[in-house]
Amino acid sequence: MNELVLRNCQRIQGIKLPLLRQMARHLLTELLQTAQFEIGIYVVSASEMARLNETFLKHPGSTDVITFQYDPPAASPSIHGEIFISIEDAMKQATPFRTSWQAEVLRYLVHGVLHLKGFDDTTASARKAMKRQENRLVGQLARMFPVRDLEIKPRKFRG
Repeated sequence: MNELVLRNCQRIQGIKLPLLRQMARHLLTELLQTAQFEIGIYVVSASEMARLNETFLKHPGSTDVITFQYDPPAASPSIHGEIFISIEDAMKQATPFRTSWQAEVLRYLVHGVLHLKGFDDTTASARKAMKRQENRLVGQLARMFPVRDLEIKPRKFRG
């Protein structure tokens, strides 16, 4: 059974969840050939991310993405977990990385899924291998989907 739950849990920036869902599903089924998955993806504020980071990882402050894996990758061919993405961290990181916040959100999604697939970034060599795979997958998705269309622009008031 494949289940993909996406929730926008913040009010800072409108985001098109149907497009993000298409990207996530394509990443999982086509690019990574994942047979079975149960994944929750949540777009949250920096304050919520800081709460999660401090409560579960004992790290102060916000971070860009946190992944909770519920089944070890070697235990079964399926993946089961949750990915939390901070919209404010994506917006803050976009400028120094010369990209858009939408591209950062896509990168965080890919990064989280790679963790669920068993990739690790705790050592320099593992981080390098993960980053190479991350860059490859982000590039493929960016060529297939209109990443900038993730933004929901605020409606203008007509008086």
